[in-house]
Amino acid sequence: MILLTGATGYVGGRLLHRLEAERLAVRCLARRPEQLRAGVAPTTEVVGGDIGDRASLQRALAGVSSACYLVHSMGAREDFEARDRRAAETFASAAAAAAAGLRRIVYLGGLGDASADLSAHLRSRHEVGRILASSGVPTIELRASIVLGSGSLSFELIRTLVERLPAMVTPRWVDVLAQPIAIEDVLAYLRAALEIPLDGSRVYEIGGPERVSYGELMREYARQRGLRRFMIPVPVLTPRLSSLWLRLVTPLYAEVGRKLIDSMRHPTVVHDESALRDFAVRPLGVREAIARALANEDHALAETRWSDALSAAADPPAFGGRRFGNRLIDSRSVHVSVSAPTAFAAIRRIGGENGWYFGDALWRLRGALDLLFGGVGLRRGRRDPESLHVGDTLDFWRVEAIEADRSLRLAAEMRLPGRAWLEFDVEPEAGGARIRQTAEFDPVGLGGLAYWYGIYPLHELVFRGMLRGIARAAEHGAAPR
Repeated sequence: MILLTGATGYVGGRLLHRLEAERLAVRCLARRPEQLRAGVAPTTEVVGGDIGDRASLQRALAGVSSACYLVHSMGAREDFEARDRRAAETFASAAAAAAAGLRRIVYLGGLGDASADLSAHLRSRHEVGRILASSGVPTIELRASIVLGSGSLSFELIRTLVERLPAMVTPRWVDVLAQPIAIEDVLAYLRAALEIPLDGSRVYEIGGPERVSYGELMREYARQRGLRRFMIPVPVLTPRLSSLWLRLVTPLYAEVGRKLIDSMRHPTVVHDESALRDFAVRPLGVREAIARALANEDHALAETRWSDALSAAADPPAFGGRRFGNRLIDSRSVHVSVSAPTAFAAIRRIGGENGWYFGDALWRLRGALDLLFGGVGLRRGRRDPESLHVGDTLDFWRVEAIEADRSLRLAAEMRLPGRAWLEFDVEPEAGGARIRQTAEFDPVGLGGLAYWYGIYPLHELVFRGMLRGIARAAEHGAAPR
């Protein structure tokens, strides 16, 4: 059995899915096990406990042959170095007590030259690796630089800076070399580390095939998103001053991003290439890693049930809707006292000569503006007034996905500074059904953000009225008009 700590984190959560896909026996240690249990496979065991509580660790380690240590406290407001040190010491102590059955520990740390004046972040990651190895249990420490994957802190910082800033004043650390690695390759290394022959503890430096700067990563992201970005280098912005600037531009990531930027004073590149000899992993290049991160986000969002995602969100709705990754989401729902098939029938008839249930004059105006700027406008209508199939045109939308009596997803084909989707979901519930309507926008650059927030009051009016119109039509069997 494999013990996985940090299963609710970015890397840990993805590693858990990979281990479950292989039907391996996994036990997850979680401080709030009830939150994790709902999202794991039936074969995965979730136990309550804390990485700093030796007694709970000893219970979690019972019967375990391998342990993945994927926790760190960089997001904590207090001294994260002290917290990580205490946690590692407690885990090492519990691991030593379980040494008879525990054959290895796998730990993901940070890449950096130990002889250099490392940042607190990297210094702490190295220290944790040494403490775990001191347990006497053979330990594999994988040291990685920037992880490229949708949802990783480094990737989200790159994305936010490039999308929001047409021109950037770039400090010296933007030109410091790193050796980025795709999240898929990190997971492949972690998975292989659970099985490769091991005689004592080892440190492996892992990275992609290219040494690039943070600035080059931002330029490649901008290229793939079709954005022109200007970078003006200056010698005076220290990591400390940069972190204050980051708080203004990307407040969501400022607290952890400040510590990450501080670690960029020195190159984080691979010097020991033994990982390429001992592992069969052949990492992706930067261009493919970024492309895959963007594609994976599209795939993950397409599979998301917004009713689940929104009900789990703790933050209240804000002006402009909620943000998921780079997407901006406006989602609302209504209960109707009819069956799900009857409710979906009203949705299925939307558009074309049938109209849009609310503000048809506004829809026609939007179509005329689209034609004026070289778009398709509303002239295409719809193929059939009653039925829809994947690929059908629907005014300036196209049917991307449809599931009978359950969901309809439309992709926008009008002229936009980004990509847009309109989705309708119907779920049975007591006394009838619930219709959820979701507008989703992937803005490109500052123009995309200005477009979304500039017309959001109009969206609020139209989408709210459209949902009410759909509900009335469903309950009275009326057509859109």
